[in-house]
Amino acid sequence: MLTELQVRGAKPKEKPYMIRDDRGLYLRIDASGRKYWILRYWEQKKEHQLSLGAYPELSLKDARIKRDEIQTARAKGESPSRKTMRVPQSFSEITDEWMNVRMKDKAESYLRTLR
Repeated sequence: MLTELQVRGAKPKEKPYMIRDDRGLYLRIDASGRKYWILRYWEQKKEHQLSLGAYPELSLKDARIKRDEIQTARAKGESPSRKTMRVPQSFSEITDEWMNVRMKDKAESYLRTLR
């Protein structure tokens, strides 16, 4: 398991590399020196990598908490890779959503012209 001192002291190399923490949590160090928390997991015999956030904005302790939350959700059958957003089914639904989101602050006369 990593310590905060090891995370702080990780130096960039010529190529990006990852340091393993525990239970799928890795710290990725880019050649530029940026550090990112990555969660590696397997779903349907395929490896997936989920970015949790950048270090130091997301500390080691917070990254472990986030990892545990995701793994608990996965144990309940939820997948972090699946999107839960509803996909519009018709052109009418897409235009209604677009009008409600993008055009909500436009003048009524302009909205009538668009419709």
